[in-house]
Amino acid sequence: MSETVSGDVLPGAPHPRDQARLFGHGVVESDLIGDFRAGRLPHALLIGGPEGIGKATLAYRLARMVLSGGPQAGSHSLDLPTTHPVFRQVASQSHPDLLVLHRVPEAGEEKIPTVIPAEMVRRVRSFFGATAAAGGWRVCIVDAVDELNPFGANALLKTLEEPPPKALFLLISHAPGRVLPTIRSRTRLLRMRPLGNADVLAALDHLKEEMADLDAATLPSAAEASGGSVRRAIVLARGEGMEVRSATLKALEQLPRPRPEDLHALGARLQGDRSDGLDLFIEAVSDYVAARATQGEEPRHRLVRLGEVWEKVRRSAREADVFNLDRKALVFRIFADLAEAVR
Repeated sequence: MSETVSGDVLPGAPHPRDQARLFGHGVVESDLIGDFRAGRLPHALLIGGPEGIGKATLAYRLARMVLSGGPQAGSHSLDLPTTHPVFRQVASQSHPDLLVLHRVPEAGEEKIPTVIPAEMVRRVRSFFGATAAAGGWRVCIVDAVDELNPFGANALLKTLEEPPPKALFLLISHAPGRVLPTIRSRTRLLRMRPLGNADVLAALDHLKEEMADLDAATLPSAAEASGGSVRRAIVLARGEGMEVRSATLKALEQLPRPRPEDLHALGARLQGDRSDGLDLFIEAVSDYVAARATQGEEPRHRLVRLGEVWEKVRRSAREADVFNLDRKALVFRIFADLAEAVR
């Protein structure tokens, strides 16, 4: 019981519900299996960590394990054969005891909304109010809880406060510290860490069979520059990903007086590109702002301005993606704000 399109999956990349493998989180999986076997698995997990490190893949793997009646005999991982009926049902979005909440287009629309609508979240109460079709667990995945609007968050909270037996909430968050405190207090935080380069590269090697647009020659450098995120590594390893990153870093090094010709060149690379290049640009700018803000040498007034710029960058990027705004103009506007902040 889930929707068909997710706003959080890279175009052309396999969906987490289809992934049979997860790299770099064996200890996390072993701990979850131990909790399940000991009856200590909480009714709600807040799965937190940076984007692209496997949070959604872990959520689907845990959901499959629970819905199939428990871990495979003697196993310390959440692996389930792809031929298993539960794996097939989850992959085809037809399992009656799994509800997935995520951003999907409105009926007749192509644009993916910026938030998970409250109307979708309200399905949670009726879902958990019904008897499990298979007579066991019912699982709700929220991908991501950061994208709930206040009405949706409050609707979810009502069921979290009084969960029925054998109910499991898997709430994915890219920034768990920003999740509504009343939701955080009713979950157990499962913090996932960025992957090591070797695990990122192993994931890329596994994915390249399904993703023909991955440039095999750039996989090692993409893994090294990924910051432990497979998602970021994928973006870097296809199209002009590495070139966009290099052009952005070059312009950032020139602050507070970036060369207009370099900004024009950067904007031209992003113009007409799908969201991949824009994501890389925003990530590089965000990393720059975070580094300046945490190095401990900036005066207070500059830290305040950097914080304001960071919020503006995230908001502007989301608007550019949703409303297809001019990306060259976006580049110039962001760099004008950055230049003002660091002077």
